[in-house]
Amino acid sequence: MWFLRRMLKIAWTEKKTNEKVLRMANTKRSLMETIRRRQLDFFGHVMRRNGLENIAITGKVGRRKRGRPRLKYVNNLSSSLKESASEIELICATGNRHRWKSMVANVAIQGI
Repeated sequence: MWFLRRMLKIAWTEKKTNEKVLRMANTKRSLMETIRRRQLDFFGHVMRRNGLENIAITGKVGRRKRGRPRLKYVNNLSSSLKESASEIELICATGNRHRWKSMVANVAIQGI
């Protein structure tokens, strides 16, 4: 935000909210979108390999503890995709790089 304030010549003593500054600059925040897209890219990269990371991300390591079920990384990513897909469909989609890239591109277009 500081670079937008400098570009718009807004002094630090002025009481303008970040939302007001974003409206003045005719822009929007894109950090969460970038983070989600990078998470999905990393997930696709790891799932195409057959290594320890693959097993750890899918949650096949360890035993179940008492209490509330743990949140899985895969379920968190599936909630951000435009296409509602189950865990197995996501893992299968990573095998086809072109299909996976189009799914990730839809997230970038859709926004979060």
